[in-house]
Amino acid sequence: MSHIHQSPATGNSGTRGEPASSRTALIVHTIADVAAAFLGLWILLHLLQANQANVFVQFVEGMANLLAGWSQDIFTMENEHVRFALNYGLPAVVYLFIGHGIAAKIRRG
Repeated sequence: MSHIHQSPATGNSGTRGEPASSRTALIVHTIADVAAAFLGLWILLHLLQANQANVFVQFVEGMANLLAGWSQDIFTMENEHVRFALNYGLPAVVYLFIGHGIAAKIRRG
């Protein structure tokens, strides 16, 4: 007696029964979250005056500068902390909205 397990054909191309669009949406969603996390972490490290000579702090700063290069000096108010938070916070919010919006469209489409 053979006990070969055959899964029914569902039309999904995923290895775990997930459609490819669902996996793609998850990837887009995750990339947006990671980008926003780097920016948020850099804001926190900067405002808490983390050691700029630390390798981890330098890595986070480099990633944040790469991700937020397009938004630098959009806000030019006198309060340095508020200006810094807005110049790095804006791209974090943009990445979240765009990334989650694209992911939602992929899931629906």
